[in-house]
Amino acid sequence: MRKAEKGDRVQVHYTGKFPEGEVFDSSEGRSPLSFELGGGQMIPGFDAAVLGMSVGEKKSVTLLPEEAYGPHNPDLVAVYEKSLFPEGMEIQEGMILESRMEDGTVIPIRIAAIEGENVTVDANFPMAGKTLVFDLELVSIA
Repeated sequence: MRKAEKGDRVQVHYTGKFPEGEVFDSSEGRSPLSFELGGGQMIPGFDAAVLGMSVGEKKSVTLLPEEAYGPHNPDLVAVYEKSLFPEGMEIQEGMILESRMEDGTVIPIRIAAIEGENVTVDANFPMAGKTLVFDLELVSIA
């Protein structure tokens, strides 16, 4: 039976969850995820897990942060005074804002905490630093 190789276009049904079991994403009820294996479109551990699978094969893999969205980078967390935010803006914990970098790149930042006049912002990807579990089923290889 043919096994998925780098460069193949594959379709995968998946359920992504945290080790405690909370589901954060799934293809259930939708079309399977389609991508080029080894094409840099997926997080490294997801790609590596599908490599070598056969159509119809199912497996569960646990990815450490280094195999997923990387470690949480404390350099991407900063504290600012509320007065630096636009006047009248109602900022709330969990809110996602956009920040324009010096080179013009726009990145999302999350309001991580509000303590008095201090606002902690975090530019890490929300899944950075997290261990992820994926239940996979290879649907097709092209």
